[in-house]
Amino acid sequence: MKQIVLFLAIAGLYVAATNAEHKVVCYYDFASDLREGVGRLTTKQLEAALPYCSHLVYGYMIMYGDNYQVHSYGEVDEVDIRQQYFAEIKSFKQKYPELKVLLSVGGDRDIDVGYPRKYIELLEATQEKQKKFIESAHWLVEYYGFDGLDLAYQFPRNKPRKIHGVVGSFVKSFKKIFTGNEVVDPDADKHKQQFTRLVSDLHDKLHHDGYLLSLTVLPNVNSTWYFDIPKLNKLVDFVNLGTFDFYTPERNPEEADYSAPLFYDNSEDRLPHNNVKFQTEYWNNQGFPAKKLNVGIPTHGNVWQLTDDSGNTGIPIVHHTAGPAPPSPLTNKHGLLSAPEICKLLTLPGIDVKMDKEAHITHSTLGHYGYLPAEGKSRGLWVGYDDIDTVTKKAEFALVYAGGVALFHLGHDDYLGVCAKVSYPILRSINQTFQDTINVKLI
Repeated sequence: MKQIVLFLAIAGLYVAATNAEHKVVCYYDFASDLREGVGRLTTKQLEAALPYCSHLVYGYMIMYGDNYQVHSYGEVDEVDIRQQYFAEIKSFKQKYPELKVLLSVGGDRDIDVGYPRKYIELLEATQEKQKKFIESAHWLVEYYGFDGLDLAYQFPRNKPRKIHGVVGSFVKSFKKIFTGNEVVDPDADKHKQQFTRLVSDLHDKLHHDGYLLSLTVLPNVNSTWYFDIPKLNKLVDFVNLGTFDFYTPERNPEEADYSAPLFYDNSEDRLPHNNVKFQTEYWNNQGFPAKKLNVGIPTHGNVWQLTDDSGNTGIPIVHHTAGPAPPSPLTNKHGLLSAPEICKLLTLPGIDVKMDKEAHITHSTLGHYGYLPAEGKSRGLWVGYDDIDTVTKKAEFALVYAGGVALFHLGHDDYLGVCAKVSYPILRSINQTFQDTINVKLI
């Protein structure tokens, strides 16, 4: 309890009641089981995480743009998904009866070249067409024994603004706080109303049969534009905030910085809304109960390439970077490394590992970073990530100001125990923090 009191005094935030129970929502992308070699997260390895999760969000389903029906991930045969993967859900639930498993639709993987605006088009469609989406999602949940549906809806993302040279001060309009002067959706007000109606119809269909409905707010989606928060409070069981990837090598190729800070740091020209505290407070202040809000914690790090002009200190904000680092064998994505890959990277000769600045309020509230300076023709690397200390601080924050945490995702945690010598060290640290601080037993 002393830890909570100290944390409140340090943070300087408004006081909120601590809930009796807190959620640990674990995201699992079954595409992790499609990876080859040591990067594959098998079902057996996934099961080792389940005792530490209160909810498992099992993703991701896609939506067909021509008929708005929900289907399995596009790279795998639909029948194989249902027979091989969905069959596991029933066995999981038999072994862990307290675990709630939700099927997730959307996310970042649902890219449809033929229908790039299909999620917006679904909102603009007639209720008869939307009914196909709702009924197909409901059928998958019911037939394969899920406990509910998670809606990871794709909205247009905020356009990135350069960090350097931006005045770090609040502006009058909340919309400008989130997006600056860049308008990504001129019909946002209409789409907000349409989304609320869609969620309302989903709620009626799912809750009638006793199923849960949750909402995932993807990173860099403007909450002020698309979510009527007071109305959503009555329609969804909980919300998972994607409070990470505020800065990434793709969005900010020329400047490297912490990607998921807990608090706002005004020592540089940073944007005041790109932190966990601001995003959480916004939903709370709009009338969404803390107990239904889960703070997102990433298990990956973002990696920039450095140039000769990037300097040799590594202290963020690092300028004159050259975009994302090459893809790794495990994640196979430019500029992104999983937790065990970061651990390996930080043990390389010449890598310097730093925390946030000594003069800051408390350690680990911005994140950690490691860097390898560029030399000659060899480009260096800068990686920003959440280590166990950072994750612990975020879990403590969630105990006071939220209903729990949402871990994005299990496939990027060290599920083999390569570095920590124990599987899922990030997930375990969250669970341990909850137990140590308020004696909440999740397993």
